[in-house]
Amino acid sequence: MVLVFAMSSCSKSSNDEAVVDKTIVTNFDYSAEEVQLTQMINDYRVSHGKSALQIINHISYKSLEHNDYMIDHNVVNHDFFNERAQNLIDVLGAYRVGENVAYNFSCPTTVLNAWLNSPEHKANLDGDYTHFGLSISVNPTTGKKYYTNMFIKK
Repeated sequence: MVLVFAMSSCSKSSNDEAVVDKTIVTNFDYSAEEVQLTQMINDYRVSHGKSALQIINHISYKSLEHNDYMIDHNVVNHDFFNERAQNLIDVLGAYRVGENVAYNFSCPTTVLNAWLNSPEHKANLDGDYTHFGLSISVNPTTGKKYYTNMFIKK
């Protein structure tokens, strides 16, 4: 799903003025699987004549937040994508944002293959983006993995 957003996402303060959180997350601890998947995505892109994407920790943090949401609600979806996209627009200056999610794949290879076999997900992997981030989270109750991979163009 590739979307361009120009609306503002915000929360209301006590005086009903819009407040946009523009705090940038600069630190993110990547697991070995997350590092592997980012490299696999860039290897795929380069092998198909696309530029490698630069990873941004803030995007990975927003991806982690979405994984936490999906685990907490036992769902796999794009809920609140507009809010995540708007944050990346406001904080990072993105003007195009895309997102892939996945659930219950055992390793980076299997999730990447699933995304490549889905026209919508593959369109994001092949898309005209410059930066990305991702997170892989494990549901502590079920042991199942959740994946969120976000892309932006600056």
